Amino acid sequence: MSDQKIMLGNEAIARGAYEAGVKVSAAYPGTPSTEISESIVEYKDVIYSEWSPNEKVATEVAIGASMAGVRSLVSMKHVGVNVASDPLYTASYIGVNGGMVLVAADDPGLYSSQNEQDSRMVARAALIPVIEPSDSQEAKDFIKIAYDISEKYDRPVMFRTTTRLSHSQCLVKLCERTEPDDKPYVRNIAKNVMMPAMAKKRHVHVEEMMNLLAKEGSSLPINRAEYRDTSIGFITCGIAYQYVREACPDASVLKLGLVNPLPYDLIKEFAKKVDKLYIFEELEPVIEEQVKSWGIACTGKEIFTRQGEYSANLIRSAVLGQGPAPVSEYEVPGRPPVFCPGCPHRSVFYALSKLKIHAAGDIGCYTLGAQAPLSVIDTTVCMGSSISTLHGMEKAKGKDYIKNWVACIGDSTFLHTGVNSLINMVYNKGTGTVMILDNSTTGMTGHQDHAATGKTLMGDETYAVSLYHLCKAIGVEHVYEVNAFDLKELEETIKREVARDEVSVIITKSPCVLLKSNKFTKVCVADPNKCKKCGMCQKPACPALSRNADGTVTIDDVSCNGCGLCMSLCKFGAIDKVDK
Repeated sequence: MSDQKIMLGNEAIARGAYEAGVKVSAAYPGTPSTEISESIVEYKDVIYSEWSPNEKVATEVAIGASMAGVRSLVSMKHVGVNVASDPLYTASYIGVNGGMVLVAADDPGLYSSQNEQDSRMVARAALIPVIEPSDSQEAKDFIKIAYDISEKYDRPVMFRTTTRLSHSQCLVKLCERTEPDDKPYVRNIAKNVMMPAMAKKRHVHVEEMMNLLAKEGSSLPINRAEYRDTSIGFITCGIAYQYVREACPDASVLKLGLVNPLPYDLIKEFAKKVDKLYIFEELEPVIEEQVKSWGIACTGKEIFTRQGEYSANLIRSAVLGQGPAPVSEYEVPGRPPVFCPGCPHRSVFYALSKLKIHAAGDIGCYTLGAQAPLSVIDTTVCMGSSISTLHGMEKAKGKDYIKNWVACIGDSTFLHTGVNSLINMVYNKGTGTVMILDNSTTGMTGHQDHAATGKTLMGDETYAVSLYHLCKAIGVEHVYEVNAFDLKELEETIKREVARDEVSVIITKSPCVLLKSNKFTKVCVADPNKCKKCGMCQKPACPALSRNADGTVTIDDVSCNGCGLCMSLCKFGAIDKVDK
């Protein structure tokens, strides 16, 4: 096959996994990694793929498949690596049978994350090789090399990407699938059971393999020295390579595809041949610190930031002393994210705001509830933290302190790690109120299914976990399901439950408005003759509503989907629903 196709980096990773003969893929959706699994579904005839409840479980699925003798893939964003680190560190000691690759998608610039973690740091601590591509073609090709390295050196391999690479496109040459024979499973307690006595011996093996890879890495084709003008040289990797080539096309470059362990001999040789050496890597000085520790003179974070996403302009400014390249003469207005028209979260947060209730928040679309005018979310830490945070507040200050607080968490996030937090709240005799904002999907990352939707990643119908009965089984006696747009019942339920001296759960059930299964046949319209210009309908800040010069309200019939929240707030009958 010699077909070519324009592909996102994530699509190319999926294609590479297909061509490498991967048979099992597991993931939890998280920007910027989500499209990997969504693309792998295209190959469902030969690759089993799933959305796991969280990244830890997904990693364990991949470990199991590797132990059974097939090539496996697990994908996640950088903060998911934290969740997966428990099995990952031990998988490093165990090694592999069939090759295993973990894709860690970092997010320099914080486009959709709560921190700028550099996953290479985790891999160094876990003694795991890291491979990083610079474009979609390399993303496909390097994945296949990652499996060869995994099996040759008995190592799980981290495949690091960034948002820019994940979501950029280039032409990719496609190849046929090569499916290696399954490796036989052989019972091996010394390798696969990590009790202390076994782990001590495996640690020695891990160090031996990493040292061998560091030595042989200098001859790997994914590491290459490009000699041009030797008065200036760059050591770089990943998408940063593209910025170096754009800003300094005549400079010599050592482009690293293997970024852990570093190829010492190749780096030492390159450094000798250039007069001035720069280390250009996004986020942490992972390469720089090691190179400097070898006594090699170089410049890195002294002039390049540890924060945010890099660019060619950064090199132009820091190295060449030039101004940025010219851009469009038109200034693009700021467009902060907002809840979609008809979003059920808006209704919930309006009710909480009206009741002057604070919310410990979680990771998802509903984090936007921190912004004015709703201004309800007070805290956001990580997946599942809302419930634990609220519980910690109560244990610090007492029951009365949280009488005007709730924990807000989405349905997918609740199944990810919120379940454990609710168990802890019940077990340790908390009294908090938890609101599960059930919009029947994993919304923020693009509407992926989860264990409570009744459908798998591969499109099969399956058992749908009942959040109501799950909470009951945990030991929560007071569990209530409420339509998110029934403001009266919602407000009454919230007031009653926050006053209760027991754990309670309110599940607001209304599907995300962007789900393809939703069919909207109504829109809301405002009658200017009945409008009293009070502004009540605009308090939830729905973007479909706008105020006219005379103070009356207009509703955009393209944006509106007839949720009726504005209509329920108008006491003068100035808003009605009509057929589209």
